[in-house]
Amino acid sequence: MSVARMTRHEIEWVRWVPGFNTLLRYEIAWLGHDVMAGLVLATMLVPVGIAYAVASGLPGICGLYATIVPLLVYAVFGPSRILVLGPDSALAAVILGVVLPLSGGDPQRAVVLGGMMALVSGTVLILAGLARLGFVTELLSKPIRYGYMNGIALTVLISQLPKLFGFSIEGTGPLRELWSIGEAVLAGKTNWAALAIGLGALATILLLRGNRRVPGILVAVVVAAVLVGMFDLAERHEVSILGSLPQGLPRFAVPWVGADDVLPVLIGGCAVAMVSFADTSVLSRAYAARTRTSVDPNQEMVGLGAANFAAGFFQGFPISSSSSRTPVAEAAGARTQLTGIVGALAIVLLLLLAPDLLQNLPTSALAAVVIASAIGLFEFADLKRIYRIQRWEFWLSIACFVGVAVFGAIPGIGLAIVIAIIEFLWDGWRPYSAILGRPAGVEGYHDITRYPEARRIPGLVLFRWDAPLFFANAELFRERVLAAVEESPTPVRCVIVTAEPVTSVDVTAADALMELDDALLARGIELRFAELKDPVKDKLRRFGLFERFDETRFFPTIDSAVSRYLETA
Repeated sequence: MSVARMTRHEIEWVRWVPGFNTLLRYEIAWLGHDVMAGLVLATMLVPVGIAYAVASGLPGICGLYATIVPLLVYAVFGPSRILVLGPDSALAAVILGVVLPLSGGDPQRAVVLGGMMALVSGTVLILAGLARLGFVTELLSKPIRYGYMNGIALTVLISQLPKLFGFSIEGTGPLRELWSIGEAVLAGKTNWAALAIGLGALATILLLRGNRRVPGILVAVVVAAVLVGMFDLAERHEVSILGSLPQGLPRFAVPWVGADDVLPVLIGGCAVAMVSFADTSVLSRAYAARTRTSVDPNQEMVGLGAANFAAGFFQGFPISSSSSRTPVAEAAGARTQLTGIVGALAIVLLLLLAPDLLQNLPTSALAAVVIASAIGLFEFADLKRIYRIQRWEFWLSIACFVGVAVFGAIPGIGLAIVIAIIEFLWDGWRPYSAILGRPAGVEGYHDITRYPEARRIPGLVLFRWDAPLFFANAELFRERVLAAVEESPTPVRCVIVTAEPVTSVDVTAADALMELDDALLARGIELRFAELKDPVKDKLRRFGLFERFDETRFFPTIDSAVSRYLETA
């Protein structure tokens, strides 16, 4: 079936399964590139998937299950051509914050909890995508996003230090963990063989990070596994290793959780949904621009949600896009999501044919993989710029960072959302307003605080309000208009609100306008409006204000309003 002959109904159906659309347009010349890129990608997917599963408090095999299933599902529902999905370091702290205290060290219980978090995350994302809520992550400003990501990066890094040093600790929460780590080191619990391997792996990954030809993670974990096997470090020096992976593929299972676990799993799943889509939307847009394609953010939500939802039924856990594996696919020549399918099938072959291949992989090397990724999450350079140009936003970022670092990932993300809402409301709650005059040699009317020499028309106050007018700022609007009247150098006969920035009015604000009009009329002052948008006028009409404010009080431009005043003055 050709695209040109598809009916409108069929086109609408295909829009929700972009993989089918890609298949219809697939060019045979892409096949070799996609297959080779998929094989290259698989060499990175395996160690990273295992490492992030362990970092999230789940068995390492779950990281491979959470790689295979999402890659296959996203290839059907995902709109981005080369985006790679899978376990992610940015989610590890959030998942660990739910799984660790609830599982009680039981790996099977951890798998169930991780699976249910994936189902919750997937459901939230799919519903949000279908409701076309892809814009919601834009409500989180860049400084706030930097703050919680820096906090998550620190939390992830601290959580991996015990594995790097080769011991285990008791304690939950970043600060308590850091204290326990310090006590364990001072008590001489460090396993020096594990630490040497972990630090060597970390150094290798960081040194080769910018090299697209040599996969640093693969080199680090292979060398570490070879050294452990060659010198029998697991037996002789008690270096903790991954062990044999279960042979076979993930099986379908519904991850039932107890009633006591529902609330923390729901909160964690929603937090994961927010973080994963925030990162995915940014990465998706970046690669869409590079490949000169368009990506629908709502479909991106659906694709990411479907991948998470499917992972939850196959012993997986919440996943996101990867800013480290996607460049690998791109550099290897990926053209379409067939690259991800090939990568997933390569992992399937590993589980079926060679499950013992990674049994000597030391956990300290896996910790090094996660730590290297966490280091990449930190953002300092742009925060310096923000500090220079807008210090209060910088301190918002620091507040989010401290919230995550002190209270943990989930409470910290909740704090970030609260701060984002407060920041959003503050701009509308206490907006900028200005009294306008006409500067010599400058066209139009402008803020007299910027143009002190601007000429003001006797008896007239031109007042500009730079925000929607709603319940939170309606009283402030009334107070500022009356203050402008009091500060006028001449007795006021008319107030003209230049209302172009006013994009909305609610019932509370409408009542405040009537109160303001009453107060002004008591002084013999008429209230008029210029440049008020038609949809806002329609609301005023619905609210019954046109019984008081007829069309003679509204003017299409400031000039026409001023001219009418001068004619009647």
